[in-house]
Amino acid sequence: MNEPANSSNEASVPPSDGGRGAGASRRPDTRVIENLAKAKGQMLAELHKAVVGQDAVIELLMQALLARGHCLLVGVPGLAKTMMISTLARVLKLAFSRIQFTPDLMPSDITGTDVIEEDRTTGKREFRFVKGPVFANIILADEINRTPPKTQAALLQAMQEYHVTAGGTRYDLDLPFFVLATQNPIEQEGTYPLPEAQLDRFMFHVNVDYPTRDEERVIAKRTTMDVTDEPQAVLSAADILALQRIVRKIPVSQHVVDYAVDLTRASRPDEPAAPEFVKEYLTWGAGPRGAQYLLLGAKSRALLRGRYNVACEDVRAVAWPVLRHRMFTNFNADAEGITPDRVITMLLEAVSEPRPEDYGDLGRPPQDQEGPLTG
Repeated sequence: MNEPANSSNEASVPPSDGGRGAGASRRPDTRVIENLAKAKGQMLAELHKAVVGQDAVIELLMQALLARGHCLLVGVPGLAKTMMISTLARVLKLAFSRIQFTPDLMPSDITGTDVIEEDRTTGKREFRFVKGPVFANIILADEINRTPPKTQAALLQAMQEYHVTAGGTRYDLDLPFFVLATQNPIEQEGTYPLPEAQLDRFMFHVNVDYPTRDEERVIAKRTTMDVTDEPQAVLSAADILALQRIVRKIPVSQHVVDYAVDLTRASRPDEPAAPEFVKEYLTWGAGPRGAQYLLLGAKSRALLRGRYNVACEDVRAVAWPVLRHRMFTNFNADAEGITPDRVITMLLEAVSEPRPEDYGDLGRPPQDQEGPLTG
């Protein structure tokens, strides 16, 4: 699984040091940008063999994958959420596992369980751990809100720490590890809302909308014909791990870091500097993971667009998927029809980028930070 790509259909990514050795600069090699742009184009072409449109959703999935994040996809049935995820796994040449969440699903049905086996030679019985479907690279948690919180929590340790514990023994997961959960926003009967701790584990909350009329015409025609065009693998697990390391090495100026932190802190009603509309409409806002994911999302967005410099524009672009599930509206907002997305739009208008005079006598932000983010 972790062998480098060698197929002619795959776009291999060079090492993050450009092959110059351990003493080389930590700035990624420019060849990575060229190869990633080629790989991105190939991935979109292969994905569109099975999925029509949804370019914005696919872009966010790629950004989250490069940033080592997980995604919650919310949309009505029939919008190709499941097909999009399974096709992505094939395009990325990764092990894929689909878990259908139901009310009777148990935590051991996800993580695995110990079974008793008898040794035929000695007659002795001993426990053997049988791995569950969570032991894959891409996990589709289908209709995750249809199972009780106890079972939902079985994913918490895996999503945060990349291992599971069963019977007092720790089992590491194969990397890369990427959880994509789907949720139906209109059918609430028999569902269990995700706990805040579970929601916070997801980097992006992605809204999957209806296709345009032209896209729906293509869907209607393509899916009613006997035409098969199987997607081909573009990147391997080793390629993805290399790109994830590169994202962490991309420098971010203190100017951009401060902007992400200011946006996150402004979303908290108890913060003295929070805008009045935040105190009026929100019960609570985003925690520290909000700022972390704003920066990681901005980094991966810049890389996918062929840049090593991260701008405040990149932070603003990922603000909606990063913050919408970390803000909780109150009765005032519900009564006036104010959604978290509307609050985020108002935040982006209210929170300004840091000014040169905010940095004291230097009149400019401190030097760029090179190291990876923590957390």
